[in-house]
Amino acid sequence: MIQFGAVALALIGLGIGGAMLPGIADRAERHSLRYTDVTVENAPPIVALGTAIGALRGLVVDYLWIKANLMQDEGLYYDMLEDARLITKLQPRFPQVWIFHGHNMAYNISVLTNTPEERWDWVNKGIRLIRDEALRYNPNETLLYKDLAFWLGHKVDGVSDDAHPYYKRKFAKEWHELLGEPPTDLNARIAWIKQVADAAETLESAIKRTPKVRELIDRLKERLQPFTGSEEVALDSEFLRKIAWWQAIREQSWIAEKLDAAARLEDEDDGLFVVLDELMADESLDEAWATLLAHIRLRVLLDEYNMKPQKMYEYTRDLGPLDWRHPQAHALYFARLGSELGNHRVTKENEHNAINIDRQQLHSLQALARSGRITFDPYSPAMPGRIPEPRFIDTIDQMFEELYIKYIHARGAGGETFMPFIENFMSSAIREAYRAGELDRARAMLDRLDGLFGRGASPPNHKYNEDLDVFVMRETKGEYDRQPHMAPADVVASLRYGLRVGVGQRRPEVYKEAVKFANEVTNYFRTHEGIDYETKLGTARMRDLLAVLGTSAEIAFLQLMIDPTVSYEERALIWAQVDQFEPELRLRTSDRIRPLVQRELEMGPLAGRVSIDEFLPEPPGIEAFRAAIAARAVREVQAEDDRKGADVDRK
Repeated sequence: MIQFGAVALALIGLGIGGAMLPGIADRAERHSLRYTDVTVENAPPIVALGTAIGALRGLVVDYLWIKANLMQDEGLYYDMLEDARLITKLQPRFPQVWIFHGHNMAYNISVLTNTPEERWDWVNKGIRLIRDEALRYNPNETLLYKDLAFWLGHKVDGVSDDAHPYYKRKFAKEWHELLGEPPTDLNARIAWIKQVADAAETLESAIKRTPKVRELIDRLKERLQPFTGSEEVALDSEFLRKIAWWQAIREQSWIAEKLDAAARLEDEDDGLFVVLDELMADESLDEAWATLLAHIRLRVLLDEYNMKPQKMYEYTRDLGPLDWRHPQAHALYFARLGSELGNHRVTKENEHNAINIDRQQLHSLQALARSGRITFDPYSPAMPGRIPEPRFIDTIDQMFEELYIKYIHARGAGGETFMPFIENFMSSAIREAYRAGELDRARAMLDRLDGLFGRGASPPNHKYNEDLDVFVMRETKGEYDRQPHMAPADVVASLRYGLRVGVGQRRPEVYKEAVKFANEVTNYFRTHEGIDYETKLGTARMRDLLAVLGTSAEIAFLQLMIDPTVSYEERALIWAQVDQFEPELRLRTSDRIRPLVQRELEMGPLAGRVSIDEFLPEPPGIEAFRAAIAARAVREVQAEDDRKGADVDRK
């Protein structure tokens, strides 16, 4: 009877426990106590050990966590690494320790190093820790997405770190090699990233989709074996780098063209270059190449970068022409993805996290509106060109309304927290549009501000009820001291307007006024009290800014001539007349502009009808200019070799 009673009691207990389990699981999910919807999904092997030791695991983690905090207080950042790494293995569902560990590498350790290369290595380690590891174990954790998005926007794309130009170049190079150069036209860019999202997930399915892929791989194996020493071809990110190297030399890099890199590689009989030349030239393999590269890019994004190509496509389609070589495109991706995946976990207690990650979306879009169009030469040591992308302004306005409504009943200020952002952003956008000569657009945005925060506010006021030029003057006053990086954008926008109206419409006074404004801003920074300040890395922010201002005419002309929103007729007219206003401007920019416009022509409605020589003919004297550039490059290389030789002799 006692045994029967014990069995009955056990069955009752199991029944009650089973009935309680769904509620417990639901509460654990809502309070972020599970890192995935399946408790064993993606768990590393050491988690099994941690589970086996039961309650002792908590004591071990507590001890390591306290120890790591004490070492941080003492500045022992390197010593913390092993303890933090062990905590992430024992407790992979604890987002704070991942953030602690990643922030330590990206911010604390990185600034203790002395070269841009070392700094970038640690910043990248911190980013990869969260992106590649933490988010695999915690795919629904909003805090991880929020901090990762902030690091990408603040550390990599921001200007607070002295090594930021190096970060931007390394980031652009990495993603240029991975995805290639995106089309300029929005619809073409959407189709471009959709090709990756829709790619075959396995090599077998890629071959089934395009049978010629098998022949391409066999030929790659046969031709590359002498150079790789292997009978297999690793279809990974390194393979994509090789393809990007070939494309840069053959199709993209102005510097590689000036250095005649292709001819030198052919003369040196570089095996890899010759093999890619041969296989890329075979037109029968064109479709196979497209299918294979799309498949490799899909797998690399999923396996090495923990990013979802389908989401990358959707965000490009819904938000605007995202260029994945821009750090803010990634900041936007992770902020938006984290918001979507964490929505079902939002409660009154953690609603502030949801607001913060959505606010990060707006900040990323703001940065993309100011610099979202990238021009990049893989062979150039300079920072990538960054051109305003005004198509994101409308996206920001639309998202502001959505977020305001979404959080209108949130605790505290709720939706009101987004009001200062949209007010400040639109004020700066009005100034930029005004400098660019887009007066109707600027006036419309000022009217929008007046409706939101002026006469349409409650209570109404007349803050924005003023003439456009008066408003711009008020906004500009003192802005360059607070945000000096805004000066080049204003100067380029002004010169761009001068080119379109002053040159295109033959109104020299307009172009002279734009040049006058550019000179005034340049002279302001030339005499700035901080012009001689140098960072410990040997960079000088004001002098670097001055260098950008010194090439602002070239930047403005480049932006204008490759802008697909400017008609062919207007661009051709400006190209034909610009030398009368700015001598040698075409000579300095022709070899950068013409290849980009040629690709645009080949993909557009004029393909096969108008050649680049008919549309933008080479300027007179271009051969002599190229010869002078090549001679100067040779002299610089020789001078660098002499310097290195002198250093060796001294040692």
